[in-house]
Amino acid sequence: MSSFIIEGGHRLKGDIRPLGAKNEALEVLCATLLTSETVTINNLPEILDVLNLIELFRQMGVEVHHLSKGKFSFRARNLDEAYLNSTDFRKRTASLRGSVMILGPLLCRFGHAILPQPGGDKIGRRRLDTHFIGLQKLGAHFEYVPDEYLYRITAPKEGLKGTYMLLDEASVTGTANIVMTATLTHGTTTIYNAACEPYIQQLCKMLIQMGARIEGIGSNLLRITGVSSLGSAEHTLLPDMIEVGSFIGMAAMTGSEITIKDVSVPDLGIIPDAFRHLGINIEQQGDDLYIPRHDHYTIESFIDGSIMNISDAPWPGLTPDLLSVLLVTATQAKGAVLIHQKMFESRLFFVDKLINMGAQIILCDPHRATVIGIDHQYNLRHNNMSSPDIRAGIAMLIAAMSAEGTSRIMNIEQIDRGYENIDGRLNAIGARITRSED
Repeated sequence: MSSFIIEGGHRLKGDIRPLGAKNEALEVLCATLLTSETVTINNLPEILDVLNLIELFRQMGVEVHHLSKGKFSFRARNLDEAYLNSTDFRKRTASLRGSVMILGPLLCRFGHAILPQPGGDKIGRRRLDTHFIGLQKLGAHFEYVPDEYLYRITAPKEGLKGTYMLLDEASVTGTANIVMTATLTHGTTTIYNAACEPYIQQLCKMLIQMGARIEGIGSNLLRITGVSSLGSAEHTLLPDMIEVGSFIGMAAMTGSEITIKDVSVPDLGIIPDAFRHLGINIEQQGDDLYIPRHDHYTIESFIDGSIMNISDAPWPGLTPDLLSVLLVTATQAKGAVLIHQKMFESRLFFVDKLINMGAQIILCDPHRATVIGIDHQYNLRHNNMSSPDIRAGIAMLIAAMSAEGTSRIMNIEQIDRGYENIDGRLNAIGARITRSED
């Protein structure tokens, strides 16, 4: 198990560029299974979750070529149907949360699919109902085998058929799975309460390049008219908005001056404003964000003077993936804020590590934490920690970079799942992070 050893108290200075969006990458990679033609994807982050999914594809028989840094081509013309029933397939998919999005494409290609209960972050129960109910509405038959922790899904002999559906939640991966399946389904599928994140918009644009017919992109009402087949495409991923937010919080916590390059400002939504609510000055310079040095930053109050409340919500609301970063950034602000994590009941449990470092945090319940900022009256203390998930891991790294002394973060494989070469990239602008192979 690897760990990071972080020497705190060093300011960052210079430019840093976010890599391709992890969440978009997993969606568009799964879409390459819908066609037997070549699909080329640019700006892929070479992180564990992406590389593990690509390796799964290789084992499935997909022709994969690593053309250059972040550029891969995929051709799924000779998929090995027998491998999909193998122990190796079950083991690989069980360890990767994003593997749930291969269900729809495999259902289209073979008329059936199996999937072990997928893994991923330990942030509480993450139900898959939206995926399965959506596919059932298209005519698929779903079965859960509890003794094997296995999902089986099959299409009827007459094939899947388009329909109208109202999703019970605006699930991003659920929407992606249903959209991919509907592109090769007879008739028209209408999805209301669809997720409309930039990742979904990007997926739809790539599918249209491949020959799909999709209307309503960017809204929560999508209409997909099925086609008989899909072809080739070349697609470029957006920069990762979660990396952008992480770098903003990092700069503020460490009193650093950095420029975050090529962030695709229109696709950040309200993320910059969420950090501005914490008192952080963010200057837009073209498609870059400049974060000046902050010796102090003051949390805003609502207009009536009540305590600021920052919570997650479906797009265009605030992504839940940044609440951990906002929480740790608030620990050195002046003032107080309530962080309300609505979607996952275990995502805030890492705050005990921050409390041990001297942060003033009250964990109200599994979903809410009140942060009383210490306004740089003292630095956080060093600590030894273990990362339970990607986003808690990056929050711990930010805390350690701002702390006095040397901290250690173990289980950094979780961080590597979402941030490519984060230690090397941060060290290049002034951080002191050493990777230790235990």
